Amino acid sequence: MHPIDTRGRPLRDLRISVTDRCNFRCTYCMPKEVFGRDYAFLPHSELLSFEELERVTRVFVDLGVTKVRLTGGEPLMRRELETLVSKLAAIPGVEDLALTTNGSFPIQRVQSLKDAGLRRMTVSLDALDDETFMKLNDVDFSASTVMEWIDASAAAGFTPVKINMVVKRGVNQHSILPMARAFREKGHIVRFIEYMDVGHSNGWRLADVVTAREIRDLIHAELPLEPMQPNYHGEVAERLRYADGSGEIGIIASVSQPFCGACSRARLSADGKLFTCLFAIQGTDLRGLLRAGASDADLHAAVAAVWQKRVDRYSELRSAATEDLPKVEMSYIGG
Repeated sequence: MHPIDTRGRPLRDLRISVTDRCNFRCTYCMPKEVFGRDYAFLPHSELLSFEELERVTRVFVDLGVTKVRLTGGEPLMRRELETLVSKLAAIPGVEDLALTTNGSFPIQRVQSLKDAGLRRMTVSLDALDDETFMKLNDVDFSASTVMEWIDASAAAGFTPVKINMVVKRGVNQHSILPMARAFREKGHIVRFIEYMDVGHSNGWRLADVVTAREIRDLIHAELPLEPMQPNYHGEVAERLRYADGSGEIGIIASVSQPFCGACSRARLSADGKLFTCLFAIQGTDLRGLLRAGASDADLHAAVAAVWQKRVDRYSELRSAATEDLPKVEMSYIGG
């Protein structure tokens, strides 16, 4: 039997953070002043092994999950990630297996991920010009190298590639139209994401949010848009297509237009904690159960119990009352 939470939401999506490490220091996620040289990342022994991740994923699939996404940190920082991809791709019931990456690794990895069974590729890219992109990633990494990863992904059959752009006022909003133009020509889907108050270290302010309406109006003025139906119930991105039939974009409006009511996502941190919201304060330790000899039935019962008690609707409640909550960092919980 598949569990339903207190608001009638089923469990359908599992996001697995395979590492809390990243080779970028994006200012809205892992700013250098917090994640500096002396920052203590999780030791390898505390990460769930690939075998443990496979076992836990099977339990989640039995509870109704059909979509699995590998995140981080930067998931390709985890050695031999293709081994995990092949294990998860072989699980009956996993209908969609996706990866979110910054696209900074050798492009040969694209084909090896495809061969291992990865279904979809999402690439984070916040600007096309190096000056803006380097200011955001804060490690002097060029946008052109990420574009090579995107082109290689398309060549390998990951079509369309989805590109995630976090938009922050005064930093990269001037890149919205160039991103829309460039990927419309390439036939990929840009998802413009409102800058969110994830974690506790990115200095988030509401004034820094470029709203979905602003993003939509800016693009629509040059490239007319019209609404599309969602691909599935609970899809977080508002889908819009170009009126001339040349493709589509998505806008994720967690701040200005919360979508908590249809959220079917669970998140598993790299060290095996189950979180039921991106803005969670604490999680449930599944690693402890795994390593104490819990049976699959025990794990099944533990996850179901957590989901059935789920009340999360942070984005609907977001206000001055939520500003100082000690939320978990996105690099730990997975975006």
